[in-house]
Amino acid sequence: MGRGRGVQVPGFPARVVFLLEDLSFGGTQRQALELARHLDRSRFRVELWVLRAGDDLAPLAQKWDIPVNWLARTSRVSPRSHLTLWRRLREVRPDLLMLLTVIPNIWGRIWGRLAGLPVIVGNCRGGAAPWRQHERWLWPLAHHLLCNSNSLRDFLVARYGLPPERLTVVPNGVDPEFFQPPPGGTRQGPPVLLSVARLVPDKDHDTLLMAFALIASRHPEAELWLVGDGPRRQALEHKAGDLALNGRVRFFSGQPDLRAFYHRAHLFVLSSVAEALPNVILEAMAAGLPIVATRVGGIPEVVVEKSTGLLVEPGDVTGLAAALDYLLKNSEIRESMGQHGRERVMQQYSLTAMVKGHEEVWTRLLQGSPEGGGL
Repeated sequence: MGRGRGVQVPGFPARVVFLLEDLSFGGTQRQALELARHLDRSRFRVELWVLRAGDDLAPLAQKWDIPVNWLARTSRVSPRSHLTLWRRLREVRPDLLMLLTVIPNIWGRIWGRLAGLPVIVGNCRGGAAPWRQHERWLWPLAHHLLCNSNSLRDFLVARYGLPPERLTVVPNGVDPEFFQPPPGGTRQGPPVLLSVARLVPDKDHDTLLMAFALIASRHPEAELWLVGDGPRRQALEHKAGDLALNGRVRFFSGQPDLRAFYHRAHLFVLSSVAEALPNVILEAMAAGLPIVATRVGGIPEVVVEKSTGLLVEPGDVTGLAAALDYLLKNSEIRESMGQHGRERVMQQYSLTAMVKGHEEVWTRLLQGSPEGGGL
C-alpha cells in the first residue's frame, strides 16, 4: 500500500501530527516531546494530538512551545476520542501522521487510511507491541513502520512477514549533556539500586524484589528505589512487606526530570520480561551508571556484557541477585562500567542521531518514496 508516484508532494514545512494516547509519564511520551522539540522547524511543523486525559508532561510541551490538541479529556479512550479524531483528520489532513503508543497505532492507521492521508508512519517500540498493536494484520495500513531496535525489526520481518523496505530502525536517543554524571563524579550516601519503570506486569518487579531480598542481608545499607506509576504499586508494596524489605524498598512516583535519582544511585537495574530499547537505560548510562538488565529485546544491543553492565535471563531471581551482589561489592568495576556506558551513549545513541533518523525517513516519504529508506 505504498504511495503512488503521482501523488502531489507537499511543500515544506510539512504539517506533522504526533498521535498519542496520553501525556502521562512514560518513555515514549518523553521521547515524542524531545523529538518534537529538536526537529528542524523550518521543515517540519509538529503538533501533538492526544486521545485522553493524562497530562503529566503537558507543562513540558508548553515550556518547549509544542502545540497540544486534546481530542478528549476522558479517563479512557472513548467514542468521543474516535469521533473527534476522525473529524480532525478529515478537516486538517496533515501531511504526515506519526503514531505513538498502542491505541494510536491501531486506530490511527484505520482512521488515517479512511481519511486518505498521504503518509501514515507507525511505530513499534515496546517488546510486546507487535501483538498488542496487531501488527500481523495492521502493518499494511501504515505507509512505513519505525522501530527502535534491530531485534524488533528482525522479529517483525521473520514472524509477521513485513517487507524489510517498509521498516526503518531509528534507535532511541538521549541528550548526554542533560544527563550528566553527578558533579565531581562522586555518588554520595548508602548504595542505591535504582529502577525506573512503570509498575506493570511487563517490568516484572516481583523478580527484582525477590532478587534484592536474597542479597539484602549481605548489604545492610543498600536500598532499592522504584520510580514509576502504575496499577501494581499496592501489590508490590505488599510483596516488599512479605519479603521483610520494609524500609529497604522505596517507591517514588514518575517525574519529568530524573537526574536527581540517577545522581543518587550507584547502579541501575531493569528486570523486564519484554522490552524494545528502553530510554531509561540510555539515560542511566549517560549519567554514568552501570546497568543490570534482562537479556530481552534490544537491551543486548545497548548494554555490552561486562563492559557497560551485566545481563541476566528474564525471571532469573538467583542470576539477577548474583549480578547485583557482584556490582555492589566492586565499586571500581561499577565506576568503569559507568564510564564506558556514557561513552557508548555519546557515540551511538545521541539525541541528534535520533532526530536526524526521523527527519531522513519523513523526507523520503513526503517526497513520494513508499519505502522511506528501510535499513
